[in-house]
Amino acid sequence: MTTILDFHTHNMNATSALISVSPRQFNPQPGKWYSVGYHPWHDVDHLTDDDFTLLEQCAAHPQVLAIGETGMDSLRGAPIDIQAMVYVRHLELAARLNKPVVAHNVRTTQEILTQRHRAGLDHVTLAIHGMRGNAHVARTLIDAGCYLSYGLQFNPAALQATPLDRLLIETDDAPISVHEVTAHIGENLHLPVNELVSLVSRNSARFLGLDT
Repeated sequence: MTTILDFHTHNMNATSALISVSPRQFNPQPGKWYSVGYHPWHDVDHLTDDDFTLLEQCAAHPQVLAIGETGMDSLRGAPIDIQAMVYVRHLELAARLNKPVVAHNVRTTQEILTQRHRAGLDHVTLAIHGMRGNAHVARTLIDAGCYLSYGLQFNPAALQATPLDRLLIETDDAPISVHEVTAHIGENLHLPVNELVSLVSRNSARFLGLDT
């Protein structure tokens, strides 16, 4: 089983990690794993058919384990209807390739889930990265089958409401080690770090289809 502890990072030099890049950045290095997608902050209102073709080519690469990050943000980026269209395009690609999706979600929980449902893509597995919502948001996402990935900043009640088999850990773009984040989350959950590392590694392997 491949060990991926840092579920979402933009650090190209990270190890034991899922490195999130845009298709234009994708330059796979030996022994590294990637998620590839168009972030809702960055030019999603200017994407062309060629951009989506590039996404499909990158997404099919064997070192790409997930699609994204994609998603929606009510506070930043393109108009929300454009973000929704691009998000659904990522879900459709994920369904064709049988790969999961890493989703960016800022105050768009219902829209994230509704768009997936309307497109008939409820079977596409989502991980919400950078989870900072409250316990109600966490339970809503868990009930919809999502995994939740936590960084250094989080709502403690949401973390407590997250089943251990849906828990992921990330550094995102923070200049810290994943072990610092793991230790902080372990303190909040009253779990030894080695136990947390083991269960999160199993969760990421299951989510990414590496445990078969």
